[in-house]
Amino acid sequence: MALGPRLDLRQSQQLVMTPQLQQAIKLLAASNLEIETFIGDALESNPLLEAGSVSSEESGGGEPDDIPREEFTSDQLMAQGQGESEAPLDIDRSALDRDRDTGDGEWGSAASSGSSFEDFPDIASNSAAETTLAEHLLEQVGSVAANPQEAFIARHIIGLLDDAGYLATDLREIARDLSVTLEDVEDALYVVQLLDPSGVGARSLAECLAIQAREADRYDPCMRAMLDNLDLVARGEVDRLKRLCRVDDEDFADMLHELRSYDPKPGLAFAPSADSAVVPDILLTANEAGGWDINLNEETLPRLVVNRDYYVELSAGSPAPETRSWLKEKLADAHWLIRALDQRQKTILKTSAEIVKQQEGFFRKGVSELRPLTLREVAEQIDMHESTVSRVTSNKYLHCDRGTFELKYFFSSGVASSDGEGASSEAIKARIKALTDAEDPKKVLSDQKLADLLKEEGFDLARRTVAKYREAIGIGSSAQRRRAKKLENL
Repeated sequence: MALGPRLDLRQSQQLVMTPQLQQAIKLLAASNLEIETFIGDALESNPLLEAGSVSSEESGGGEPDDIPREEFTSDQLMAQGQGESEAPLDIDRSALDRDRDTGDGEWGSAASSGSSFEDFPDIASNSAAETTLAEHLLEQVGSVAANPQEAFIARHIIGLLDDAGYLATDLREIARDLSVTLEDVEDALYVVQLLDPSGVGARSLAECLAIQAREADRYDPCMRAMLDNLDLVARGEVDRLKRLCRVDDEDFADMLHELRSYDPKPGLAFAPSADSAVVPDILLTANEAGGWDINLNEETLPRLVVNRDYYVELSAGSPAPETRSWLKEKLADAHWLIRALDQRQKTILKTSAEIVKQQEGFFRKGVSELRPLTLREVAEQIDMHESTVSRVTSNKYLHCDRGTFELKYFFSSGVASSDGEGASSEAIKARIKALTDAEDPKKVLSDQKLADLLKEEGFDLARRTVAKYREAIGIGSSAQRRRAKKLENL
C-alpha cells in the first residue's frame, strides 16, 4: 500500500473554558469573604470601578441599588424574582452569541465585548499568615540552648516534628545525618521538650503526658505507673490500675482528673486554622406572616459601581487609539463584574430559598425533621443545572435561630421511615447520639438494641447501618462506652 500526503476536512465540537467562564465559576463557588477580597483587588486593578451605592437609574446598566432579598411564606416561596428567566452565572453566553451583533456599542457588557479578564486577580487569594508550630518553637530555642551546636541540633529536630508536635524520627538517624553523637541529640531533644507548648518533642503519648506532668510538678511514682499503663486506662481496668499505682479510690480519681487536663496533641494548637470563625453568607429570620426572610449578609458583601464621569474625562483627554481601547476594555470588565456579582447574589438567594422550603421542618422543629435532599431535587425546582447548585452551596453558610450551617449540611442521604417520606441520615445520627447520651451506665445500649429502639420510632435500619452511623459521629461501641462511663463516675 502506497503512502502519500493528503488533506482531510473534519468537523468536531469542544467546550472552551474562556476567561469569562472560568472567572464566573470561581465567583459562584466563592464565599462572601472571598468575594470581598476579590473585589478589593479588582478595585486596585480597574480605575473605573469604585465602591459605593447608586440607584439603577443613575447606573444606566440595571445594577441593583440594594442587596437582593427574598421574602416568602410556605404557600408563596418566591415573592421576588419569580418568573425571571436568568441564565446561570456559570454559562458562557459570549460563546453562544459570538456571531451575533448585540448592538451594545461603547457601553456594552463585557460578556459580549470579547475583552480579556487577565487583569482580574485570581479568586483563590492567599489567606492571612499564621504562626506555625515550628516558627513558635524556633523563636524560643536561642534562649534555652546552652551553645550554638545544641541550638542547631534543636532547630533540626523542630523541623522533623509532625503537626501534633511528636518526633517520629529515630535519634540515631538524626545523629548520623548531622555527624554528631547520640548524647548531643538527646541533649538537644531535652531542650525542645522544655519549650512551649508543653509536651512537644515527645516520641510517644506516654512521654508527651509525662512532660506535661513534670511541668505541673505531678510526675510522682504513682503518676509514672499510670502513664506506663495507658493501655489499661483505655480499657477501663480500674481495679488493676489502682493496684499498680498503689492508690485508693480518691487518689486514683484525682490522678485521672489530672491526666484528662493534659493535651495529647499540643502541636495542633498551631495547626492551620481550618475551623476559623465562620461568617454566614445568608441570614434567615422568621417574619410576622409566619414565613421566612432571606437576606445576603451585607457586612461581607461590598457593592461596586462604574465611575462614568471618570471614564468620560479620561476618554476626552486621551485621543490615542491605544488609550481609548484600554479604557473601553476596562469599562467592559467593570460592567461584566457588576452584572456577574448581581447574578451570583440572585442565584444564591434562589437556591437558599428552595433549600429552606424543602427543609422547613428543620428550621421549625430541629434536626429530627431534616429530610433527605439531593442537589438534583433543588436544581430541578429552580430550573438550574445540578453543577450550578453544587457551586452555589460550596463554602456558603446560612445563619438562623438554630445556629450557622453550611448549605451542604442540608443535603444528605435518607433511610426508610414509617411515614413513607424517609428520614435524613443526619436526623438518624442525632437520634442515635440522643439515645446513647441518655442510656443508663449500667445498661449500655448495644447496636441491635439501638436498631430496635429506632424501629419503634419509625426508622427501619439494620444493625450494621446503626453501627456505621454510630462510628461516623465518633461514638464508641457498647463496650467502649461502658468503660468510659465507669471512668467518668469515679
